[in-house]
Amino acid sequence: MRKIILASASPKRKELLKDTGLKFEIVPSDYEENMSLPLPPGELVQFLSKGKAESIAKNYEDAVIIGADTIIYFNGHILGKPHTPERAREMLSMLSGQEHSAFTGFTVIDTRSGKRISQTVETKVQFKELSDSTIDEYIKTGNPLKYAGSYTLNDILDKFVRKVEGDHSNIIGLPVDSVMRALESLDIKIK
Repeated sequence: MRKIILASASPKRKELLKDTGLKFEIVPSDYEENMSLPLPPGELVQFLSKGKAESIAKNYEDAVIIGADTIIYFNGHILGKPHTPERAREMLSMLSGQEHSAFTGFTVIDTRSGKRISQTVETKVQFKELSDSTIDEYIKTGNPLKYAGSYTLNDILDKFVRKVEGDHSNIIGLPVDSVMRALESLDIKIK
């Protein structure tokens, strides 16, 4: 079986890929993300996922590399990781009662053949109206600081979300079904 590498330190991506039964290693990418590139959100995440995958692929002659990047997009704004409780509160208040999109770009590179697949998956999320106390309670957990848009679906599904249109795993950081289809189309044995 081929060596498969997830070019990400994200525990959520690791968990999602592990749940497929796929055997893989983790080699976090040191690719420097530039969220300010003048690209539409779907193209931006795909571009960033290519950068992450390529930064690892150059070190392997015979491996399959998976890179991914996720952003939340709302009202013309890209929402990455908030880094501060104040910014997390701002983002969650902005998303309260609104629909937004989670975009994940992923790139799969087969370093043996040179073949690659790069795609973007969009999932729409409708939030319920969130009270200040609900937002503050969630921020106290520390989790919002780790994720694009200040949330991960696992934490908030019942409390914050009214409706999801599309792949739930995409919001968490990796559109698993799409990634598995990409691996199969590159003739990568996954079982």
